[in-house]
Amino acid sequence: MKQKIIVIGAGAAGLMAAGQAAARGADVVLLEKMSQCALKLAITGKGRCNITNAVLIREFEEYVRTNFRFLKHALYSFDNQETVKFFEDLGVKTVVERGNRVFPVTNRATDVCEALIKWNRDNGVRIFTNSAVAKLIVKDHKVVAVKTRQINNIPARIYEADKVIVATGGASYPRTGSNGEGYRLAESIGHTLVPIKAALVPLETVGNMAQKMQGVSLKNVRASVWVEGKKVAEEFGEMLFTHFGLSGPIIISLSKYAVNKSKVRVKVDLKPALDDKKLDARLLRDFADKSKQQMRTVLRGLLPAKMIQVCLEQTKIDAYKQAQQVVAEERKRLRLFLKNLEFEIKGARPIAEAIVTAGGVNIKEINSKTMASRIVENVYFAGEILDVDAETGGYNLQIAFSTGWLAGQD
Repeated sequence: MKQKIIVIGAGAAGLMAAGQAAARGADVVLLEKMSQCALKLAITGKGRCNITNAVLIREFEEYVRTNFRFLKHALYSFDNQETVKFFEDLGVKTVVERGNRVFPVTNRATDVCEALIKWNRDNGVRIFTNSAVAKLIVKDHKVVAVKTRQINNIPARIYEADKVIVATGGASYPRTGSNGEGYRLAESIGHTLVPIKAALVPLETVGNMAQKMQGVSLKNVRASVWVEGKKVAEEFGEMLFTHFGLSGPIIISLSKYAVNKSKVRVKVDLKPALDDKKLDARLLRDFADKSKQQMRTVLRGLLPAKMIQVCLEQTKIDAYKQAQQVVAEERKRLRLFLKNLEFEIKGARPIAEAIVTAGGVNIKEINSKTMASRIVENVYFAGEILDVDAETGGYNLQIAFSTGWLAGQD
């Protein structure tokens, strides 16, 4: 007789777990409280879906921030190469981009979602949307069923289960369904939680300098985080100015060093390829070549248009001054702006805007070889609900796929 498996949550981990369990002969029901599956997966990677990262699997340790040792078995059981092959077998061809990030060649996250959903259905998984789980029913320390709550006109229902896989995600992007309800389910059966917080999140700045440059996207810059006057980390790549402060890949990667810290500053080097001496020579050359031009015009060769007025304000250089009239002290202030653009950080954006949630179900209560609960029999956890997280670049999705695969296999 087939085992009855209930999977809660149709995100990356849940879809992988459900499809894998069904492929091994189980009778699988996948419950998703939203009206569609994989809503969060559909918006990852700015809608392109950074499926995984192509670094050697042993190098994942450098990028997994929390509990790599716990994840090691899952990552080696279903690694990044197997993830790429898995999707290519489903018809989703991939390409490796800068930073070893792996994307579908179509640049459409929806292709990844649709392939996963079709694979589940082809394996016989019964998917029920608008089905929010209200309770895990436990008898004699074993899960025996799950109960859904009424949504709209869909009545509450009890699904009997031999095993249950909880893959409800974290607490970020709640509009996609990951609003933290899984944590309540875990606590209700005796699990403890490591307090959750935003793991990869944009940063809010003091003042309005960033806001004045809202919408400007920078490439090939270096940003560093300073806490109480000490540099704690730096990243090279892309960033973005927003209505609240700073965002973009390198800011989000650095955010972990800024969250819940005091006296935090972010410094941006707009010209990292030039040291101070070379930059000064470049400025002198530009000013000589454009000696009669006003500084508001000369700066177009150095900065995006929306940054020029901010630069003039910060350096106190007259916008209408000719380049040949700029004195050494003004040139020094300009170099400082280009090499050391500084922002005071007042905090992170809300956890709802975080890419990934840190914290979650305590991994000491989970069997790393199977993803099974050590508290209640026949309950498994997979994906972001666990106290695991990693850098940006496809690592977090690989964790979801690997832990989901392992749970489904067992």
